Amino acid sequence: MTDPVRYPQHASAPVRTKRAFVLLLLTLLIPGSAQLVAGDRALGRRALAVTLLVWAAILAAGVVALVNWPLLVNLATGRFSSLVLVVVLAALALFWAFLFLNTLRIIRPNLLAPGAKPVVAVALAALMLVTSGSLGYAAYLLNVSRNAFGTIFETRPAFDPVDGRYNFLLMGGDAGAGRVGLRPDSIQVVSVNAETGHTVMFGIPRNFQNAPFPADSPMHEVYPEGFNCGDECIINALYVDVEQNHADRYPDAKNPGAEAMKDAVSGILGIEIQAYALVDMGGFEALVDAMGGITVDAGGWVPISNKTIPGTNQHYPPKGWIAPGVQKLDGFHALWYARSREFATDYDRVQRQQCVMSAMVNQLDPATVLTRFQQLAEAGEQVVETDIPSSQLGSFVSLALKAKDQKTERLTIGPPDFGTAADNFVTYPDFTQIHPRVQQLFSQETETEKKASKNDGGGSGGGDSSGGGDKQPKKSTPKPADTPEATDPQITEEYLQQLAEIGDTATIGSLLADNGKCSLP
Repeated sequence: MTDPVRYPQHASAPVRTKRAFVLLLLTLLIPGSAQLVAGDRALGRRALAVTLLVWAAILAAGVVALVNWPLLVNLATGRFSSLVLVVVLAALALFWAFLFLNTLRIIRPNLLAPGAKPVVAVALAALMLVTSGSLGYAAYLLNVSRNAFGTIFETRPAFDPVDGRYNFLLMGGDAGAGRVGLRPDSIQVVSVNAETGHTVMFGIPRNFQNAPFPADSPMHEVYPEGFNCGDECIINALYVDVEQNHADRYPDAKNPGAEAMKDAVSGILGIEIQAYALVDMGGFEALVDAMGGITVDAGGWVPISNKTIPGTNQHYPPKGWIAPGVQKLDGFHALWYARSREFATDYDRVQRQQCVMSAMVNQLDPATVLTRFQQLAEAGEQVVETDIPSSQLGSFVSLALKAKDQKTERLTIGPPDFGTAADNFVTYPDFTQIHPRVQQLFSQETETEKKASKNDGGGSGGGDSSGGGDKQPKKSTPKPADTPEATDPQITEEYLQQLAEIGDTATIGSLLADNGKCSLP
């Protein structure tokens, strides 16, 4: 009866206060221990058993993380396993909250000194928020991701690398006003070494013609000589053509247009494209904002285009400008940086699109994912469609982390890497040049890895490079002798806007030539 832990009514006021905080601390560190020493021992034993099981699960997860951490990602993203985790986390949150409330009953607040009662109450509320609140919020985020992953990713069988590589087609689709159907204006291929994570990015201009289809493609029967019906058959029109006229060629596909694009790009590059991701360019803005923006080193002034002048293919003067130099771009400006081609060429735009994609991959670090998880999941659910299997998310996340700290090689299938804008290479492509150059980049990658391993295991470093192999020198539009360079400090937004308003497109074009020279800071 004199034990102050079980019988606080016989203890002094300071001892009762100390007892209250000790019991709260026990419930925080070893849930169930407060009940064992001062309350319902049967409840305490059950709670302590749950605590030990949780500790064992955490230890096991740590071991798995060291041996095969992609397995943990797959467990967190699997439809059934993630549901189990959500239920378990929610149940633990409620049970821990119950234990704290039970601990409050054991404390017997009526025995505390008047000044101690509010302090204990605040401490209890804070501990419940940190513990049960955190577990409940984790369950909520996991459920958000579960819904997003279920919407975005496919439940098809996993696929193996081809010739040691995973090849993904990334398309930026634009179904804006005045357009018939969706047109992928941004067409990129990301090829990743399945072992090292080394990445090569290929940019395909939207106006590329005569794309060939592999012999086993359903579209080979429709276009045996390639997608070659003239200016109407630029590659970004293929998506709409298949959706409207040849969807029956892909009876089992949820997106026949995307499947046909995969086949066409496979023919262009001479490699097998295994999966695609389609991003709605209108929703791309939300995705970048969910990341907190991206940082690029812009190579030249880029206009934010205004509306088209009725009856012409010209635009009103730009609504704004993106300046050269290191820029932190929000979603709106990142979208325009990637899509603008006014006063420049499609080929400059392709290079900027590659740079934006590289920036998103490099800057989507674990801290960003954790702090902005809900925004990213919600934005991704709205703007991304893909046929990547959900069962491979773990391995692909692991591969992406390997790729983050390595140099990304880039090659545009058109100027400046193949001919010039005046050569019409994308209209009459020479595939005897394209296929060897693609394989050459892969071979150079192997040689670079061998050299790196000889030099004390040093890597190729971070960053971003343009082109590869025996890339042809880039020819830029000649500038008048008295025209300053686009990066000259005297060039201002006001000066460019004045040129646009008086219609001096020749001077603006010379200043904006090569504005695709983008890199990562």
